[in-house]
Amino acid sequence: MDMEKKVRKITVVSDPEATYFLQIGWEKDLGKGFEVTLCDGHIAWVGAASEEDVSREAADMEMEQPKYVEELKKALITVAQPANKYSFDLVKDGDIPEMYYFTYEKKLKDVSFKLGSLRLKKAPNPAEITRQLINYCLNCTTELLSRNEHLLKENERLRSDWNYIHDKLEQFVNSKEELERDLYTKFTCVLNEKKAKIRSMNEKLSQTQQKVQEKSSSSIPFDTVPVAELTTDDYNGSTDDDRKISEVTKETASQKSSKRRPFVNTPDDYPDIAPSRKRRHRRQNVQYYTEVKDKLSQPEDEEKQRRKAAPSKTTGKNLSSEQTPLPTSKNTPDPDDLFSDI
Repeated sequence: MDMEKKVRKITVVSDPEATYFLQIGWEKDLGKGFEVTLCDGHIAWVGAASEEDVSREAADMEMEQPKYVEELKKALITVAQPANKYSFDLVKDGDIPEMYYFTYEKKLKDVSFKLGSLRLKKAPNPAEITRQLINYCLNCTTELLSRNEHLLKENERLRSDWNYIHDKLEQFVNSKEELERDLYTKFTCVLNEKKAKIRSMNEKLSQTQQKVQEKSSSSIPFDTVPVAELTTDDYNGSTDDDRKISEVTKETASQKSSKRRPFVNTPDDYPDIAPSRKRRHRRQNVQYYTEVKDKLSQPEDEEKQRRKAAPSKTTGKNLSSEQTPLPTSKNTPDPDDLFSDI
């Protein structure tokens, strides 16, 4: 399994003007142990911390191991932490000149809180370590540049998509506003037309009502005119209309009398099967025919009397014998009696 490595730049308290590069390498987790490489460009120091060393440091700090490992990540690996939050120092070992103590602490306001320390020794070939660090940095830079280029392309694509979406959205908004204006204009036109039609209908209705009121005020309503049955008996034939009615009645009666059956055949010869209402109607018709017959017989009798009186004056004959009416046979039936029996 390849070891994962991380390089960061630090400042040492004992030599603040120099720049040091710290490289941490681990396989699974810092809690399982890690390797440390420190270089200032001329000299390199290497060292390692085992899993037992990590557990011992956590026990000395009276902290749980997961929490202690998390603090180690922040101090040794994470680059984004503030520079003044953690401090590092490299001190020579008095007993062994080639050995150094590398310490790392966490600053809490004005108090320094020691996270741990480990022993480092000088590397026999610092140039190789420096080359490895440079290669690692170059590889990281290349990778970062490649990622940056990819991000720039993605950013450009997203910006293009954003511009496209923005243009489309603006176009949709403009279309929506134009459609709303068009709909509002059409609605206004339709509403005005409806209002104009309603006004014209109201004006026509008011004019019609005025005309009706004027007619009702200037004339008598038809319902108030009395309707009476016009007969010759009521007015005794004093008007022209009555005379016309009487003439029409006479003509009708004469036509009916001409078509009347002979007096010899009486209604008794036929069976009466009509109901009582029809019989009453028939009696009324018989009375009407009788009256018409009387009126028609009067002018004929007068005409006969005038004809009889005229020759008596010229010839001087005895008029007493001619004017004396002949006795009517008792056996001859009276027409009035016949009609009364119907």
